[in-house]
Amino acid sequence: MSRDMSERTSGPRGSADAGGESGGDRDRGAGGTAGEHRQLAGTPAPGGVSAHIDGHLACTAECAALRARVEELEKELATLRGELGRERGLVSAEATYVDAPFARGATQVPALIHWRQDGTVTRWNDGAGCLFGWSEGEAVGRRLSDLVAADPVSPEAVQAFKHDPGESLFATTTSAGRTRQGNAITCRWTYAVLRDARGDIREIAAIVDEGDDPRRRERLLHERYLLLLQLVDNSPNVMFIKDAEGRYVFVNRHYARALGRHAVEFLGKDEHEFGVTPPGVADAIVAKEREVLATGREMEYEEVLDYGTQKHYFFTVKFPVRNERGELVGVGGVVREDTNLRRAEAERAALREQVIAAQQETLRELSTPLIPLADGVLAMPVIGTLDSARAGQIMETLLAGISDQRAHTAILDITGVRAVDALVADALTRTARAARMLGTRVVLTGIRPEVARALIELGADLSGIITLGSLQSGIAHALRPTERPRAAR
Repeated sequence: MSRDMSERTSGPRGSADAGGESGGDRDRGAGGTAGEHRQLAGTPAPGGVSAHIDGHLACTAECAALRARVEELEKELATLRGELGRERGLVSAEATYVDAPFARGATQVPALIHWRQDGTVTRWNDGAGCLFGWSEGEAVGRRLSDLVAADPVSPEAVQAFKHDPGESLFATTTSAGRTRQGNAITCRWTYAVLRDARGDIREIAAIVDEGDDPRRRERLLHERYLLLLQLVDNSPNVMFIKDAEGRYVFVNRHYARALGRHAVEFLGKDEHEFGVTPPGVADAIVAKEREVLATGREMEYEEVLDYGTQKHYFFTVKFPVRNERGELVGVGGVVREDTNLRRAEAERAALREQVIAAQQETLRELSTPLIPLADGVLAMPVIGTLDSARAGQIMETLLAGISDQRAHTAILDITGVRAVDALVADALTRTARAARMLGTRVVLTGIRPEVARALIELGADLSGIITLGSLQSGIAHALRPTERPRAAR
């Protein structure tokens, strides 16, 4: 054996270390053959053999420690793979129980369970499957107590939950239960009672969280806080909360940005101390907030605030802020500025009025056209219904045309007039008298029998007006080569 040891020491694998064991011996001690182990376990030999055995024993202990560490790492790896698989939906519900539902994160849909008063489950989502180990197909239609070993919400609590659905209020309870695998679990049930149109109880709906690990709960709450903060900060509306003394305790990023200040500059200051809002505007804001604090009721209103250079329009919601005991501790606000919208609406209204006026003017021109028929002869067909405004327009247009054209004859054709009443008769006679004052004769055409009867019954004074049955006969009369009066220059 001494010769063997000497050979090992001086062999090609390298020189021996201080303990008499070469690099090759260490390799064989850690992973050598069974024959080598039997040789070392045999009868001790003189010389360096005992030192070699001691080194082998130390190496064996180190290997055992390494194997134990490898097992720990494999378990941790399996856990990580399980979490990854759970997020990707690659593993079964039984394998995803660990850390559920908090491993899903605040941006994941939480465990949701709905059940009827008799305990029959009507909804069971993936989060509930991760938490309790039952799939949706296995859970829906079964009793909740059979699945979670608990009846978390008592019949008395169900009956006592009476709130308007629009308020989105919840109640909370905690219960012990078990998973499908038989593991004990403590859950917090944040529930609401859903009712039908008649007010009868339809089902109970709950968000379920595991309540055993406070650190995980703290992490989840922090993640949810960050989500809520991002939602509020990215709102296009001003949002704030003040304490009962009117001092700011929270403002969103939009509010701070609108005033060109950092959000921290608001904190602890009231509307007047902050100094950005003009005193009169600050007084109006504070008065509304004190009203909310006095009544304990939400307020919605439109307001116009004068910031000196111009007026600003707002739609404001202010509401009471309460603590977990329901005590009034402050006031919150959500404010939408409508200034640009109001200005745009005013501009649109002004443009609309201009368009309407232009359309009316066009219609008046089209409804009272003045047609030159020959030198000194004009015709105006009147169509539709006459009112006082249109009668004045007809007179104005006709007189202006007579003056411009130096007309000696003006034909008024009323074939298209729907009805003749006192107003129409008066308009016609006044127009004829005005035309005669300018030296122009008026020819009234389109006289139907019923129109003639109506004019007689109304006692219309048609003296000085030539009346004919059709526009064609009126034109022929106007163009007859006879002595014609000239219109006054």
